[in-house]
Amino acid sequence: VQLQASGGGLVQAGGSLKLSCAASGRTFSRYSMGWFRQAPGKEREFVAAITWSTGSTCYADPVKGRFTISRENAKNTVYLQMNSLQPDDTAVYYCAAARSIYSGNSYQTGTYDYWGQGTQVTVSS
Repeated sequence: VQLQASGGGLVQAGGSLKLSCAASGRTFSRYSMGWFRQAPGKEREFVAAITWSTGSTCYADPVKGRFTISRENAKNTVYLQMNSLQPDDTAVYYCAAARSIYSGNSYQTGTYDYWGQGTQVTVSS
C-alpha cells in the first residue's frame, strides 16, 4: 500500500482544512487508517483512526469535537476534516495504514504498516 497525503496549508486560527490520503492497492478497504502529526522538536503523536471493518473511529483528546476522520473505500481515500484549528495544531500530518487496530493500539505508531509522506499544516494566530 502506498499513501499520498494532501490538503495541508496555511490557515488562520479558527479556520478549517480537510486533509486527504489517497491509497494505492486493491486491498485498501481491508486496512484500518490513522492520522498522526509531528510538530518541530516533538515526537509523532496520534490524531485519529478509523477501522476497516466497522468504520469505528477514535480520536486523541486534543482534537475531539474538532476533527473528524472518514473514509471512502470506493475512492481508496481517507479524510481528516479539521475545524476550529489552533496554533497548537501546527505540524506535519501523516496518514498511515494498519492491517489490524483496536482501541488499545490505535494510537501507537508501531501498529501501522505503511506511512504517507506527510503534509504541512500551519495555523497562524
